[in-house]
Amino acid sequence: MIRFLVTGCIIALAVALVGQRYHHHLDNPWTRDGLVRAHIIQVTPRVTGPLKRVHIEDNSQVAEGQLLFEVDPVPYETALAKAEAGLLQAKAALEKAVNENNRSKRLEQREPNSISTLQLNNYQNAVDVAEANVKAAEAGVREAQLNLEYTKIYAAADGFITNLNLHEGTQVVANQPMVALIDQNSFWVDGFFKETDLNGVAVGDRAEVTLMGYSDHTLTGEVTSIGYGIAQSDGSTGAFLLPNVNPNFQWIRLAQRVPVKVTLDSLPQEIQLRVGTTASVQLSKSVPGGV
Repeated sequence: MIRFLVTGCIIALAVALVGQRYHHHLDNPWTRDGLVRAHIIQVTPRVTGPLKRVHIEDNSQVAEGQLLFEVDPVPYETALAKAEAGLLQAKAALEKAVNENNRSKRLEQREPNSISTLQLNNYQNAVDVAEANVKAAEAGVREAQLNLEYTKIYAAADGFITNLNLHEGTQVVANQPMVALIDQNSFWVDGFFKETDLNGVAVGDRAEVTLMGYSDHTLTGEVTSIGYGIAQSDGSTGAFLLPNVNPNFQWIRLAQRVPVKVTLDSLPQEIQLRVGTTASVQLSKSVPGGV
């Protein structure tokens, strides 16, 4: 009799523990499907030319405003000199047009009808055209100055250079990305939770994050956003403009996973976050009812 009583107590305790664990999971959703992410800046030149100097190395840390690359400036120095010469010519042409217009007006005042109205209008039009040419030449000088400035490429933020495969002499093309710069002040963790776990999860909930590479450290953070949509493979357009539909078993319905963004409170000095590394995320619901 005692043996059955002990066995019953053990079974009851086990059921209670399982129930407690189940309710804890409902109140504190957990996933091991988490990724470290950050804003990635594509370092892109604005001018075309060979690299004259490379001031950084692969996987190096850089500061905002630090000089990264220098494109050969000689063609752009030449273009600037040419634009400045064009501006001088435009100003000289304007001065000539203004002098001729003023002279014609004075002559018309001294001797009325000595110059036709058409000629007077032409002189004034010549001044207007010359003024427009000066403005265009000034814009050309400014453009040439900017292009010369763009031969020096600076870091847009504090961060880490990744996947650098450029050397001096490499030809770079305007508006074609050269290398990735990971913004070191923008790291966060995306936890991908089953849709069935999102009931009651809200922005502002607390979270605990464990990085696979630092399993002995538990980081804390806060839910800052919850995804409103994910891409679907079924229904996308395939060959011959027909929809793609993946075969599945009728009795199996897999819950979709939705990204939950967690911003970390602080980071110990011994931990270095790296984009794409794996993390586990556990949420603590603070707001009942759901989002």
